Amino acid sequence: MVDMGPEWRAFDHEQRDKRTRVGAPITYTIHDKGLSTMIDWRNKDIYGRDIPARNRAQWYRLRKWQRKIRISGATERNLAFALSELDRDSSRLGLPRSVREAASVVYRSAVDNKLIRGRSIEGVVAASLYAACRRCSVPRTLDEIAEVSRVTKKEVGRTYRFLARELDIKLPPTSPVDYVPRFSSELGLPGEVQSRAIEIIDQAMEKGLTSGRGPTGVAAAALYIASVLLGVRKTQRDVAEIAGVTEVTIRNRYKELTEELDMGGSLLSGL
Repeated sequence: MVDMGPEWRAFDHEQRDKRTRVGAPITYTIHDKGLSTMIDWRNKDIYGRDIPARNRAQWYRLRKWQRKIRISGATERNLAFALSELDRDSSRLGLPRSVREAASVVYRSAVDNKLIRGRSIEGVVAASLYAACRRCSVPRTLDEIAEVSRVTKKEVGRTYRFLARELDIKLPPTSPVDYVPRFSSELGLPGEVQSRAIEIIDQAMEKGLTSGRGPTGVAAAALYIASVLLGVRKTQRDVAEIAGVTEVTIRNRYKELTEELDMGGSLLSGL
């Protein structure tokens, strides 16, 4: 692996400031990739000293013109709006920086291939975010994406399928295992419950029990079963609310898993 970081080390903020020779790395989450000049909103110079009052009007004018020239033309303006929308949706979903970068790359590819015409910017942003989540193994359901965006679940799904076809995006189906850490964390379950739930899902996948089943429902049922087995009880309603599925779905998956994996006796002893 190639380390893209600096060749020097710094042990505190002062050393880092002294040894830094370049600016921040490029980022695809900003329309100009972060390469243009930024004039800070604070009236301080590079050393942190206040700018004299006689020069502040000049700084104000520079700041205003810099904002105007950073975005030139309708294409850049639309890209800036789309990336700010993507950042907003990502923040509401609590997604890491890597997913935001991947989603920005997908959206830029759609723009370069002229796939935006006739579609809403919000819909393409939501579809790009959904594709990036799956690609980075930080899955979010279509319902979750639609909830934070300004488009419907149907439009997100339709736009995602269109982008996947046109940009040749090939992603494997989402595994229930990918949802277990997040659901477990939100339910406040210990690590052993999470590990046991993953074991249950692995056994179910070996027997083909997850085929044709929603991954969130399988993950929720596995967590519920694991919590019962290890004596860390959570109600079906608690698990259903976190997973975004109905209690009926959890009961159906629970019944299938316990019967097919022959776990009835173990569950009775855990009750």
